[in-house]
Amino acid sequence: MTRQELYDEIKKTSKDSYILSEMKRLGFWDSTKPKVAQELIEKKTALQQELNGLSRKIRNPESVIKEIHKQRMADALVRREETKAKREKKEQERLAKRKEKREQEIGFIGHSFMADLQEQESNQELLNANNLFLIKDAKDLATKMGITLKELRFLTYTQKLSNRTNYVHFQMAKKTGGFREISAPKPQLKRLQYWILENILNKVEVSAETHGFVAKRSIVSNAQPHIGKAVVINCDLENFFPTLSYARVKGLFKSLGYSAELATIFAMLTTEAEQKEVVLDGEKLFLYTGKRYLPQGSPASPMITNLVCRKLDKRMLGIATSLGFTYTRYADDMTFSSDSYEKINKMMYWVKGIVKEEGFILHPNKTKIMKKGSRHEVTGVVVNEKLSINSKELKKFRALLYQIEQSGLEGKSWQGKSENLMASVWGYANFIKMVDAQKGAKYMTQVKALLEKYPLGNLGASSDEFRSKSAKGEQPWESKIEEVQAKESPSVVEAVKEEKTEESPSFVNNILNMFRK
Repeated sequence: MTRQELYDEIKKTSKDSYILSEMKRLGFWDSTKPKVAQELIEKKTALQQELNGLSRKIRNPESVIKEIHKQRMADALVRREETKAKREKKEQERLAKRKEKREQEIGFIGHSFMADLQEQESNQELLNANNLFLIKDAKDLATKMGITLKELRFLTYTQKLSNRTNYVHFQMAKKTGGFREISAPKPQLKRLQYWILENILNKVEVSAETHGFVAKRSIVSNAQPHIGKAVVINCDLENFFPTLSYARVKGLFKSLGYSAELATIFAMLTTEAEQKEVVLDGEKLFLYTGKRYLPQGSPASPMITNLVCRKLDKRMLGIATSLGFTYTRYADDMTFSSDSYEKINKMMYWVKGIVKEEGFILHPNKTKIMKKGSRHEVTGVVVNEKLSINSKELKKFRALLYQIEQSGLEGKSWQGKSENLMASVWGYANFIKMVDAQKGAKYMTQVKALLEKYPLGNLGASSDEFRSKSAKGEQPWESKIEEVQAKESPSVVEAVKEEKTEESPSFVNNILNMFRK
């Protein structure tokens, strides 16, 4: 080792430290002796090295400050990367948790309807008593209906302001004059309403006095108990369907044994949100008023009214029986009949009271008290001595058939309807046959002859298939792409796939987003 190399080694540590290391290397240091001297030398060497380092820094303070800043920047970068990684991990966990929750739960469907969604326990005893099967939760319901949880969420979600509505509104002429407001559900929602009707509502027993929209019962069975009575009283419930609010419909499903979560979902699917049309920036929007009610036009509505009215029917039957009256109900038409006039006023007093207590409204202009000597008519059927058809109506019907035979369908109408005239004619001929088989057979022969010239087409067939498939939880229609694939070239199919709806103006979007929050 040269002298310079020796000096360099000593500089790295210290003179004493170098001597100590050489003595150990050459075997001159006795390791059995106390280590105090060795420790002192090592400590002195460490302090000397630290002192040398500080001396160098004092000689060049700018480089020291630079180095400190550089180290701080490096440390900050490391901390930033660690924080970013933690934040990303936390966000991924949150999104994964949210995704899992959305896949398992129905989630947000409107501020006013969230309170009971956490209550998922159904009453098995009540379900068994009502002949109903158990549905675990919203996801299980969606599976049974044959849709995804996302679709179920979409059809139950109620926005304060929306550019869509789940119903088509139109007016239908009444036989007695005026118009009836109809709210017809769109196919996606109608499909689920049919499922609820067939799998839940039709399984539950209704009162024996109810004859509307019940299997093996009809306007004829509703009229039969009142044949030959001395007095017949007809009463009508005003705004029958809209009177049944969301809360009452939800209460019905809960009373059948379903959990608060499922009762909420069923009520959302079978009631309509009251909306007002508004126009913003040239676009039609629908403003939710905060009310939901039973729509007239839903396939599930009639049976819901029958089940809600079970208590009404029970009370009406009780008071009618005690006063010597017979009671039946067909939808919103209540009929009472008796062999005596004595207790008419008392019967009407109780009818008004019960109707009010049960949350309905008695139509002030549609109460008819028909005594002997007048025509007794119940849901369009004459019941004075036997079941028969109003002779004036029959005369008009005969005249209509003759006119169609002579000059065709143009300019003709039946009971205020000119559209699908032959369907109305066919329906009335069936009504006659249902009431009076002998007369009905004659008119049916005449109508069938007219149908050869003016055919009905395939009315009702597609509707029956839609209902049947919906009840089984099957998709009742082909997708748009499948329809096009069957008819068009590949280029047209691609055009349908890439088809996008035109975006609303930004102003309207901002307004919609504000209400969604």
